[in-house]
Amino acid sequence: MAIANRVDLEAQRTEPRPNEVEPKEPKRRFRLSPRTIGDLVLGLSDGLTVPFALTAGLSSLGTTRLVILGGLAELFAGAISMGLGGYLAGKSEAASYTTTVAETRDLISTSPGETSLLVAKVFEPYRLPTETTSQISKQLHEAPEELLDFLMCFHRQEPKPESSRPYAAACRIATGYFLGGLLPLVPYFCVRKDEVMKGLWWSVGVMVFVLFAFGWGKVVADEGWKGRYNELKCVRSALEMVAVGAAAAGAAVGLVRAFNHSSL
Repeated sequence: MAIANRVDLEAQRTEPRPNEVEPKEPKRRFRLSPRTIGDLVLGLSDGLTVPFALTAGLSSLGTTRLVILGGLAELFAGAISMGLGGYLAGKSEAASYTTTVAETRDLISTSPGETSLLVAKVFEPYRLPTETTSQISKQLHEAPEELLDFLMCFHRQEPKPESSRPYAAACRIATGYFLGGLLPLVPYFCVRKDEVMKGLWWSVGVMVFVLFAFGWGKVVADEGWKGRYNELKCVRSALEMVAVGAAAAGAAVGLVRAFNHSSL
């Protein structure tokens, strides 16, 4: 009997109570890195406006063939140019980081007093006791490489760039530009050669929707869409993108028509 009671007590201890809820790990929302978002936004924003403005301007001159050939030429040239710009920016960032590391390492070896002040300056906003910051500084100076990492991260605020950064930036920016610039050309492939204005209006409709969606999605990818503040920010960003695209296309059409009717 005693054994049976003991078994019942152990079973009650192991059985979960109705009010007890097992803790769950918080769900982590997937977010792209700021570098990736920045590269894609840079490529897409230019790709959605420049080729659109060019094709809109060329549509006032003649056939859809002229618009398609001119648009494709600008699309490939622009994608290559944007990709090279991203590659060179990534290489410059890596070179700047290497130079800063060398300067910081030289400062650590020649001016320990100055580096101690830099460490104390990092902790100054947190109002830590002087003894605490002095102890931290002393321990960091006993390991120069750790002190170097600390100063690069908190004083210089320069994270180490990835070795693949130039190539990844070039690919992301060029791909974003190419995909964004290809969208306003698609309607011209779907109309006859003499229906260039029809292709233009279709292209305008497509780009209004795409620019609005891009402006909205840019805010969602960066900050999310829940909450009234984020919703208003999404709408404002979407309308800004549409306004920029409309202004660029309108200016291109107006200038091309003005030059076409001039004596140049």
